[in-house]
Amino acid sequence: MAANTFGEIFRITTFGESHGIALGGVIDGCPAGLEIDFEFIQQELDRRKPGQSKIVTQRKEPDTVEFLSGIFEGKSTGVPIGFIIKNDNQRSKDYDHIKNSFRPSHADFTYEEKYGNRDYRGGGRSSARETVARVVGGAIAKLLLKKLGVNVQAYVSQVGSLKLTKTYSQLNLKKTESNIVRCPDGPMAEKMITLIDSVRKKGDTIGGVVSAVATGVPVGWGAPVFDKLHADLGKAMLSINAVKGFEYGSGFEGVALKGSEHNDAFYSSKGKIKTKTNHSGGIQGGISNGEDIFFSVAFKPVATIMMEQDSVDKNGKKALVTGKGRHDPCVLPRAVPIVEAMAALVLVDHYLRARTNKI
Repeated sequence: MAANTFGEIFRITTFGESHGIALGGVIDGCPAGLEIDFEFIQQELDRRKPGQSKIVTQRKEPDTVEFLSGIFEGKSTGVPIGFIIKNDNQRSKDYDHIKNSFRPSHADFTYEEKYGNRDYRGGGRSSARETVARVVGGAIAKLLLKKLGVNVQAYVSQVGSLKLTKTYSQLNLKKTESNIVRCPDGPMAEKMITLIDSVRKKGDTIGGVVSAVATGVPVGWGAPVFDKLHADLGKAMLSINAVKGFEYGSGFEGVALKGSEHNDAFYSSKGKIKTKTNHSGGIQGGISNGEDIFFSVAFKPVATIMMEQDSVDKNGKKALVTGKGRHDPCVLPRAVPIVEAMAALVLVDHYLRARTNKI
């Protein structure tokens, strides 16, 4: 199985399965001399880890990262940074019942057909647990971005039909971590939590949207034609488990506007060229224009539900499949740090690419 590496200059290769001994990764291309804040990296992992509230999976994993190489005396050395996160709380027996059957809307059937076998324990490599390694890579990318004055902030903007009407600029994003659903609007957060919990009690699941904004990105990151910044952001987001859609700037709603309404007029202020509006989402021609980069990511309802579903087994015979074990009724709260991590990986990679474009 190839395709486990992401990035061009700042690259991360991940490995491991949901119920294996450990997951981990190798980060290549990280500049030497970057101060590694181990406490910050662990905090990012804690935001993603299971068992943190009643509205996420109750699997209990410490998700403690152990670095193997590439860091000396608290700083990156420029060589590959290797790391592992051990699995401590597997319950593989919870998946014995689907050893020979295919769960609807999971990767079971496609993995079986493509590779001839599959690790059915928690989905193996197709499990969202794989994203734990991405968060480590994203945390290191965030540390580099911080030195550049760039910040990435994501939050839950929609659960089911409950949708925030305010834009990111109208919200206090510092309140995102103040509740278990990671929505910066308190009253809406309570409604979202109630909805997720009610769905959970019925054995069902629900989806929604994570929105994000990157501030401080200078002009010039991204490149034509096939390495456009928004294209790489789209690929990054669509590579996350359960993601069904990506939009940036005005997105799909922009189609309702006329060109005269949608165009972002330029003006000059204190020697800098700015735009009066930001329908472009901070990216024009695939290159950052200095404005905030904002986007949204749609997540489907988790495929594993605690209800009987019609399916088939490996031989094509009818089978009934019922979810067992510990699963997220809604991925959104734990997806927030994953979205941030993937965005950070893209931005750092394009920063390093941009450094080589001028003498």
